[in-house]
Amino acid sequence: MTKRQTGSSPRARLTPATVVDAALRLLDDEGLEAVTTRAVADRLGVRMNTVLWHVKTKSRLLELMADAIAGTIAYDNLPGEAGERVRELMRRYRQSLLSHRDGAALVTGTYSAEPHTLRFADSLLASLAEHQSTAEASARALYALVYFTLGLTQEEQAMTDIDEARFREAVEAGPYPALRDSQAALANDTFPARFEDGIRRILGAT
Repeated sequence: MTKRQTGSSPRARLTPATVVDAALRLLDDEGLEAVTTRAVADRLGVRMNTVLWHVKTKSRLLELMADAIAGTIAYDNLPGEAGERVRELMRRYRQSLLSHRDGAALVTGTYSAEPHTLRFADSLLASLAEHQSTAEASARALYALVYFTLGLTQEEQAMTDIDEARFREAVEAGPYPALRDSQAALANDTFPARFEDGIRRILGAT
């Protein structure tokens, strides 16, 4: 019997979900720059056109990957108080980004209007609506929280000891007195501490 007859063709065996799963494994192993439709096809042992049949373009693949990352966010056991619920949702969002290598860079580069992403945005906005005075304030707080978390987490995932050493050397060598005076505080502030402080400041300032 032929492959067509047995239904065992590569296209028939694959689904968008299996392609995305392979792409996420590639992301974790080699980083965002390595994620291409050809590389995903090689990992799956199929032709690139087979992958494209399921995800159409690389941009679409990245959107689906970003949504899959958002799909790891849990919504059980959230705090009852709106402000604390917002904080916990943002903590879970940050953890979803950190769960994959270059997760924040991937999500930052997409505009994923997909179910998991929209569910998170809807849950966050509903909580903010209980915490803010107007719909406009809630929307602006949502943007501030998400953009802050993406930027901070992207830096967290990209930062190396070499980068930190170069920063210290540049500050010491240049005319940056304010940075020099604050260098100890800047160096001792961890990314989790920066995250918690930033979320508090955004919610307190809106």
